[in-house]
Amino acid sequence: MKRKSIYITLAVVILLGSSAFLFRTQLAVVAFDLFMAKDVEESLQKSYKPLQSDKTPEPVVLQSEPFSVMLLGSDQREDEPARSDTLIYAVVRPLDSKVLLISVPRDTYVDIIGKDKKDKINHAFAFGGHQMAKDTMEAFFEEDLNYYASINFQGLKDVVDAIGGVELPIGKDIVNKGKDHEKFTIEANKPIYNGEEALNYVRYREDSDFNRAKRQQVFLDVAAKRVMKLDQIGKVPELIEIMGDNFQTDMQPKFIIDLAKQMLTGGKVDMTSYTIMGEGMKIGGVYYNEPDMEDVQEARDLIDSWMNPNTPANQLLQPKDAEKQKLK
Repeated sequence: MKRKSIYITLAVVILLGSSAFLFRTQLAVVAFDLFMAKDVEESLQKSYKPLQSDKTPEPVVLQSEPFSVMLLGSDQREDEPARSDTLIYAVVRPLDSKVLLISVPRDTYVDIIGKDKKDKINHAFAFGGHQMAKDTMEAFFEEDLNYYASINFQGLKDVVDAIGGVELPIGKDIVNKGKDHEKFTIEANKPIYNGEEALNYVRYREDSDFNRAKRQQVFLDVAAKRVMKLDQIGKVPELIEIMGDNFQTDMQPKFIIDLAKQMLTGGKVDMTSYTIMGEGMKIGGVYYNEPDMEDVQEARDLIDSWMNPNTPANQLLQPKDAEKQKLK
């Protein structure tokens, strides 16, 4: 009888353990709702900065609808004009746990909407903030954007440090040594890189703007995977508080929270990346990147496919030349 009791106890333990494993993400979401959601929503309210635009964004139904976001990483510091170092048109498909990232190198020569001139795309943010950057990116891709989200350098560094660093695929030392550049070295093959190293990784451009755009995509992928780990859930309020004034978006706090929960319970997030390539040129002694219009058209086609809620996940358009898009 005693042995039978031990077997029953063991079976119950195994059953409970298996259930905990299968439903750990759901349990984590319940715990988040009970203990953290209110504080997180209040903190996110500080970062909520709607744009002053004639266009009112259509509400997005998270359970099924894809939506687009302009992602900006800015070099903003106190008392200095800011430029956007990172410019990405992102399409999020919550139902499929898929994200498309289309990067535009910062020197790309485009029409700056609201300035009636052509210039580097990253100057749009310096000229007219998030609204002009958004208008310019929409015109470039001939596609609307539902939202924007931006973070500055300090916010990126602090968030990476708060999650315990990130894993970066650095096979050889990265050395910033240009005479007019800030000097730094990122050692290769480290298991974890801290916030300062991660920031230097995404900003390094002495090889090419194309490679820098690819590194930014790599960083977003590894950072997302790090944050999505269950042991990071308890750090969510801390991460939101850390970002503070370093993070701005026109996504409502509740929308962000619901999105995070849906992506968390939807399985591994799969990211697909594409970068607009081009040719370097000089105008008046200033360097610009003339975008390859075939790349621009391919990006538009990708956006159309991914933004269509009727496109099955296994039929989403993919970049044509994967080899061309690799980090060199």
